[in-house]
Amino acid sequence: MSATVAGRPRRAWSLLGSAWDRLSVYLPIILMGVIALGTYWLARNTPSLAVVEAPRPPTHDPDTIMRGFSVKTFDPAGRLKSEVHGKEARHFPDTDTVEIDQPRIRSLNAQGALTVATAQRALSNADGSEVQLFGNAVVTRTPAAAGGQARAPLDFRGDFLHAFLDAERLVSNKPVELRRGDDRFTGDSLQYDNINRVLVLEGRVRGTIAARQGG
Repeated sequence: MSATVAGRPRRAWSLLGSAWDRLSVYLPIILMGVIALGTYWLARNTPSLAVVEAPRPPTHDPDTIMRGFSVKTFDPAGRLKSEVHGKEARHFPDTDTVEIDQPRIRSLNAQGALTVATAQRALSNADGSEVQLFGNAVVTRTPAAAGGQARAPLDFRGDFLHAFLDAERLVSNKPVELRRGDDRFTGDSLQYDNINRVLVLEGRVRGTIAARQGG
C-alpha cells in the first residue's frame, strides 16, 4: 500500500515535467502571437497623424466668371484710369489672365488722351495694363485737345492688336490699317510708340494721303 502511494507522486511529477517540456516547445510561438496581438491593438488605437496633401498646381479652368460686367479702375488721385465692359469674362488661375468676350476698353492717360479698344475677344493680364485683341480689333486713340482745338483721332484696325496701355504702345505681327481723318495706311506689321512718337509699318506698306484744303 505504501509503495503504491509513494509511486503516484513520482508519476505525477513525471507527467508534469513531460507536459512542461511539450509546452516549452510552443512557448516561442505563443509569445510571438501575444506580441503580434499587442502590436495590432496599438496600431488600431494609436491616433493617426493628419496627412498633408501637396498643393495641386492650378489648372487652365476658369475659377471666376462674370457676365454683362463693367469694371473701373482709378489712379491714386481718384481719377478714372480705365473702364472695361464685356459680355462675359473668365479668369484663369494658372496664367492669372482674363479672357473677355466682346470687350470694350476705355483708357485715359494723365494728359487726358482717350484710347478705346474693341474686338470679338480680348486676353488681359491681371492688372489690365496689357491687352491682346482678337477678331475685328479696333483701337482708337483720341489725343487731348491742344489750344482748345480737338485733334483727329488715330484708328488702328486688324485681326490682331496687342496694346500696352500704361506704356502707350501698340504692336501687331499681322496686317493692320491706320486711319486718321481721310488718310489711310496699311502694312503687314505694326509698332507704335505714342510716348516717343514713333510709328513703324513693315512689309507691304501702302498709303493714301487726302488732299488738304488750301494745299
